[in-house]
Amino acid sequence: MSAPAATPGPAAADVPTGNTFDKYGSTNPVVRRLMAGFHGALDELWERADPTSLLDVGCGEGVLTLEWAERLGDGRIVGIDLDDDKLRAEWARRRRPNLEFRAEEATRLPFADDEFDMATAIEVLEHVPDPNATVAEMARVAERRLLVSVPREPLWRAVNMARGAYWRSLGNTPGHVNHWSRRSFVELLSPHGTVEEERTPFPWTMLLVRL
Repeated sequence: MSAPAATPGPAAADVPTGNTFDKYGSTNPVVRRLMAGFHGALDELWERADPTSLLDVGCGEGVLTLEWAERLGDGRIVGIDLDDDKLRAEWARRRRPNLEFRAEEATRLPFADDEFDMATAIEVLEHVPDPNATVAEMARVAERRLLVSVPREPLWRAVNMARGAYWRSLGNTPGHVNHWSRRSFVELLSPHGTVEEERTPFPWTMLLVRL
């Protein structure tokens, strides 16, 4: 999950694949406030979904994945991401009997139809080469719901540029290859189900979709 650039965190060599800095460990007050709003909105949608099992696509370091595993109790949760040594090191620190981390390709998921109650992709789809295929696979393996979030454009870029970040790429965060407004993100998800709930914590779009 990415956040608008602020005071730089650890050097890129110290941050796992897919991140530009440590948003969870940031001491920057602006980043902390943004992340608090994000997490609050995500919690609201999680409680509404009330999942019994979950696939977390693009789980990153597994911070949210572990939190959700603790909430699920005995419910199964699997987090997947790219095969990366730094990610594997982070996963090794986060263990629970109901939690599994795996290196998998999001457009070719090795799971059965409806194997999970819900699938999530939190700040992931802006990074993937084929978001349509990724969402389709998530919808295939989830029985009831999808929970997804992305940066809201063009607001995201405007925030970055206002901070003096990424001027050469017009405010685009490194690694963001897809960009959605609130409306276009709803259009991406709508073919797979009904958008039950929407949250727009600044500067993100977050959707809960019933399949």
